[in-house]
Amino acid sequence: MPAAAVPTPRRRSVYEAIRGRILRLELAPGALLSENELAAELGVSRTPVRESLILLVQEGLVQVFPKIGTVVARVDPRRVADAQFLREAVELAALADVPADPDPAAVAALRENLVRQREAEGDLEGFFRLDEEFHQGLLHLSGHGGTWAPVAAAKGHLDRARRLGLHEVSPPGVFIGQHEAVLDAVLAPGAHDEACRLLRSHLRAVIDDIERVRRQRPDLFAAEEPGAPVRRAVAVWR
Repeated sequence: MPAAAVPTPRRRSVYEAIRGRILRLELAPGALLSENELAAELGVSRTPVRESLILLVQEGLVQVFPKIGTVVARVDPRRVADAQFLREAVELAALADVPADPDPAAVAALRENLVRQREAEGDLEGFFRLDEEFHQGLLHLSGHGGTWAPVAAAKGHLDRARRLGLHEVSPPGVFIGQHEAVLDAVLAPGAHDEACRLLRSHLRAVIDDIERVRRQRPDLFAAEEPGAPVRRAVAVWR
């Protein structure tokens, strides 16, 4: 498929809207996509939708199959593992640059974020947004906040798998406690090694969740030998 041109702001908004629906599982793994329906729902012509789908194909979140059509790609465990590796490498490396006297405003923002995580514990999507904000805040604390954007762009399959884990396996409370322990260690004098250990364990916990979800719902994950999907409706949660 040919490379797409850099999108205009309006086309970018269409791309982000469709991508967001895929990442939030509103468009389920394996679901058929219709350019006409998406265009009608977003109030745009088919052209920006088609261009957005091309970008999403390049990103691995959408696939096109002859005689079947355009579908939301199933979660690819290989892409999940690659994104997890990238995220872990960046976040752990950043901890080494957290100053001994970190910015009080950044610390206060992280503490407030943890309070809001507790308040949003029953709202899975709200908690997911706060989880992202917390990890971005840790990078900001180290002076490497700018690395968040490329990491976020690379972890579409990982984010879908994480959301599946929240719905199917681990409740938010487990991760909130881990966040609190990580931040305490990051801010404690001489606790760099402990902070790294806790953050590494926290980031890797999702892998176990993903494997449990994969056993329960293999239809949501890409097969080891990819092929054309069967034309059928796909529900994320029963």
